[in-house]
Amino acid sequence: MPRVFSVANQKGGVGKTTTAINLAASLALVGQRVLLIDMDPQANLTSGVGLKGQSAPGGTIYDALTGDDPDASSFVIATQLAGLSLIPADRNLTGAEIDLVTLDQRESRLRRLTAALRDRFDFIFIDTPPSLGLLTLNTLVAADAVLIPLNCEYFALEGIADLVATLQRVRAAYNPQLETAGVVLTMYDERTNLGQQVARDIREFFKDLVYVTVIPRNIRLGEAPSHGLPAVLYDERSRGAEAYVALAREFLAREAAPAAPEQLNG
Repeated sequence: MPRVFSVANQKGGVGKTTTAINLAASLALVGQRVLLIDMDPQANLTSGVGLKGQSAPGGTIYDALTGDDPDASSFVIATQLAGLSLIPADRNLTGAEIDLVTLDQRESRLRRLTAALRDRFDFIFIDTPPSLGLLTLNTLVAADAVLIPLNCEYFALEGIADLVATLQRVRAAYNPQLETAGVVLTMYDERTNLGQQVARDIREFFKDLVYVTVIPRNIRLGEAPSHGLPAVLYDERSRGAEAYVALAREFLAREAAPAAPEQLNG
């Protein structure tokens, strides 16, 4: 069954966009049909795959969210990587939080869009803004599961209680089937005691939800977006690219497992 994932964490700078791009690209490289949806007004995901300023025939995600009964396929554009497609964002998305307030079913307009696209893709990944506002709510209502990137730094667990509470409210009010697919440790520096301690704390807190694969601090992961490329294409032999390829293998293994990871309930 096609699956929709919200890549979410209300904290900024934790690697949401990097994870969405490189996990999706790694999956496309092994033959999966993958769609990326950019729900962040900063549109870093769109520029990170080399499509800054581009829009589909139907427009951007802003037009898809605010339009009436749109043709979902008209918002999808191809990237330079076979098997990887995108619904782009631009600065207009900044006004969506306000514009959505007056619309019918404002919290589920993205779900309408993804429902119409499911059969075309194996996986859909939605990059979210660093907030728990209406745009992020739309992604959680549309998703089957949440993928949570957490950076291995001092404040990593700060705010997680808010995210957990939000997931519980979304399950109760809008999407009772919403799962937690897992937690991805990012920006890990094995040379520091702090990095090792934070990684241990996160694994103790989230248990088996944490992926075994850890994403290291790596200069190539930071350079790749400026070239409009996923790191797995920019420098496939870099430690960052190799980590995301390993994460993709582990991700597919989890998705193929008969029992999904337990939900995060607090």
